[in-house]
Amino acid sequence: LMYRKKDLDGESDVTTYTVLILDKSSVQITDLTSDTTYVFRVQALSPEGVPGSYSTEQEFQTSPLAESRTQNKPTMVMGAVAGVAVILLVVVAFLLLRRRKLSSCGRRGPEDPLSGDQIKALKAYVDPHTYEDPNTAILKFVTEIDPNVISKQKVIGVGEFGEVFRGVMKTRKGQVPVAIKTLKPGYTEKQRQDFLSEASIMGQFFHPNIIHLEGVVTKFKHAMIVTEYMENGALDMYLKDHEKDIGTYQLVGMLQGIANGMKYLSDMNYVHRDLAARNVLVNSNLECKVSDFGLSRILQDDLEGTYTTRGGKIPIRWTAPEAIAIRKFTSASDVWSFGIVMWEVMAFGERPYWEMNNHEVMKAINEGFRLPAPMDCPSAIYQLMQQCWQHDRLKRPRFSDIVSILDKLLKNPE
Repeated sequence: LMYRKKDLDGESDVTTYTVLILDKSSVQITDLTSDTTYVFRVQALSPEGVPGSYSTEQEFQTSPLAESRTQNKPTMVMGAVAGVAVILLVVVAFLLLRRRKLSSCGRRGPEDPLSGDQIKALKAYVDPHTYEDPNTAILKFVTEIDPNVISKQKVIGVGEFGEVFRGVMKTRKGQVPVAIKTLKPGYTEKQRQDFLSEASIMGQFFHPNIIHLEGVVTKFKHAMIVTEYMENGALDMYLKDHEKDIGTYQLVGMLQGIANGMKYLSDMNYVHRDLAARNVLVNSNLECKVSDFGLSRILQDDLEGTYTTRGGKIPIRWTAPEAIAIRKFTSASDVWSFGIVMWEVMAFGERPYWEMNNHEVMKAINEGFRLPAPMDCPSAIYQLMQQCWQHDRLKRPRFSDIVSILDKLLKNPE
């Protein structure tokens, strides 16, 4: 239950909400100011602590002091939430009301309510590979979708396991555009489990800057993973195609959105391992969302110095030195990768380290070389990149620090 005093002037920068968590459908609110309008709304949380939909805002007027029997007479507020077994307690403080019209990739600041940047994750990430039966993870974390409500329209790419389609999903509110990942014919049972493991991971994440999983189709010959559809595709290609359309302030806003998503993952104790602009997707509102989850990665001592996934090799130029040298993947190694993403964004999708091969990249990094500042990159942004590229992972900023720095830069762009 969230409530606040109604703004008299109709607008303010930051409104402070009082937030309660309840395991019942009613509560008495005391110590309200007399002769004042309050705005209330309810949000449902699942038994696992997953945030659900908000109710519409309801206004209540407290009685004038002269009409009250006592100044502290409680006001009863009833909040019923259909379809949810338990409403849990969260304490949150800020809600950004005046949003800057920023054509950015989902700038979600720390003021947004119930975001990953407001509160610690309500439940830590669970590796689906720890389940003896992988199907158990699917049942626990993922919604099964009736294949009859899914319609494929057009191939938009080829994934690790098969083609990716743009399509629609029928819902009670009408047709919703979706992306549909398919499993190519002739797959083995292990390939099927590997394919669905990504869904078991995505199904645990609920954040505006993380790609949203709609569900899966498993009780059908051809398994499918269904996610929200991101109209503008991968961030690196979008930046290359729109270099003349995006200003520096907007670019920093894009980084803010990505950082918020990564902070949420870090709070969930999830290490992404493959953060790169190619793995950030952009929707029609220019909101950026981190994607590409669930690939197992085993470092290989091959000629190109790459590490291998089940679907192929990934260049190490986004990977922190310790992750290559001692197989140490942590949130700090994700921070290194975020620094490379910052460089990609400010360089409009240019390839990091240009035409250097991977051995040359590793040698240069170990000798202290770091990517130079992109053209017209603000010094504060480049300084943050350099902090992300500290060789000692313990000296790198945390994602919470990065979010705070970017937020301050956006509020004071000069």
